[in-house]
Amino acid sequence: MSLAGENIGQEVVLLYHLNCHSCLLVPSYQNLASGLQHEAVNQTLGEMCKEQCMPPRGEACGGGGAGGGWGRCATGLECRRRRKGLPGACVCKNRYPVCGSDGLTYPSACQLRVASLRAQSRGERPVQQRSKGPCEQGPSIVTPPKDIWNVTGAQIYLSCEVIGVPTPVLTWNKIAKGQRTELLPGDRENLAIQTRGGPEKHEVTGWVLISPLSKDDSGEYECHASNSQGEATASARITVVNSLQEIPTVKGGEAEL
Repeated sequence: MSLAGENIGQEVVLLYHLNCHSCLLVPSYQNLASGLQHEAVNQTLGEMCKEQCMPPRGEACGGGGAGGGWGRCATGLECRRRRKGLPGACVCKNRYPVCGSDGLTYPSACQLRVASLRAQSRGERPVQQRSKGPCEQGPSIVTPPKDIWNVTGAQIYLSCEVIGVPTPVLTWNKIAKGQRTELLPGDRENLAIQTRGGPEKHEVTGWVLISPLSKDDSGEYECHASNSQGEATASARITVVNSLQEIPTVKGGEAEL
């Protein structure tokens, strides 16, 4: 989307491009470092563009360019150079995720600022930074456990990946007859629970390890994740047989040995 204003100064055309996060003065003013110097510019449009008429993210910056330099970076950016005498590049000062007032998580404050300008161009409220770090969200199941068929005496495991902000607490239950749940591991000597963070930030992976497998281990196992924003569950069934010949040829794509 673009906003255009004509007859500003000496036949200057102002093009405001939200998609590339920059302003361009054509044809009389090519030096982006000069900023807007024209009082005739509409006040609202001028305020939106004033800071964006400096080099945006990824553009050249610093001294030594044509006309005396490549200019300073826009607000929220800083100029980083690799070699002396060569232009630097405008990069975001704070490159950590932030939570916006719209409830969305942005990779950086710079990208939140772009979203805010877009919202204002549509006549909507600007997006403010609510907090550093991602927005809080209830748990969701990234990878649910899968059904397992195996023989008595075997060693098996169920796994489950969950994510949420704050990082969820992951527990395992066995759903017995009558929907009664048993918090694992309980006092079962052949069963162990392991949990670790990752592989991504705010993600947790948990396992149920059973060895040796017995008929009593048959049943439905539930992965349960919870944090201050809510909870989520996923379940899988373990079926124990006496021999491999008893395992059906077709068990569905989600079943494992």
